[in-house]
Amino acid sequence: MRTVTFGMNISIDGCYEHTNFNGDEEIHQYFADLAHDVDLVVYGRKMYDLIVPYWTEVAETQSGTAAGNAFAQTVVDVDKIVFSRTLQRLEDNTRIMRDNLEAEMLKLKQQPGKKISIAGVSLRSQLMALGLIDEIHIVIHPVIIGEGKKLMEDFPLQEKLNWKLVDAKIFKSGCVGLHYLKG
Repeated sequence: MRTVTFGMNISIDGCYEHTNFNGDEEIHQYFADLAHDVDLVVYGRKMYDLIVPYWTEVAETQSGTAAGNAFAQTVVDVDKIVFSRTLQRLEDNTRIMRDNLEAEMLKLKQQPGKKISIAGVSLRSQLMALGLIDEIHIVIHPVIIGEGKKLMEDFPLQEKLNWKLVDAKIFKSGCVGLHYLKG
């Protein structure tokens, strides 16, 4: 069975608003390395609209750092699914799913392949509440934002979810990468 994973950057106080902090070369490399174990990314529509055009342009223009360009290329190359009721047309290696998130994710987990990465706040919350996420990579940035949406905010849990820390990495920037598996 395939593993469903997600990775994200957050502040010390758990905010994930990407405009409040930026990844450096080391952070981009960390996420590029994680992408080597992924052959499918499942996006929510808002995250797709934010991530894919930006990183596609970086990949085309090679305008990032070496690690940023490597990460951008993984975004372009990997197969993608977008859960959306409104999108009509997407790039070549992207398909749309409209309904039945739980059933579709269970089908995807049963298919052969590498890990499935999740990208999107609402999507991640829904899948977490359904118990369908198996692995988490969180990079905590050394900043307190004080306001904004928090990492595990706004999703209903039926029961407490236990996780096991399997790795931690301290970056030169003072960021800390944490890797958890479902416990």
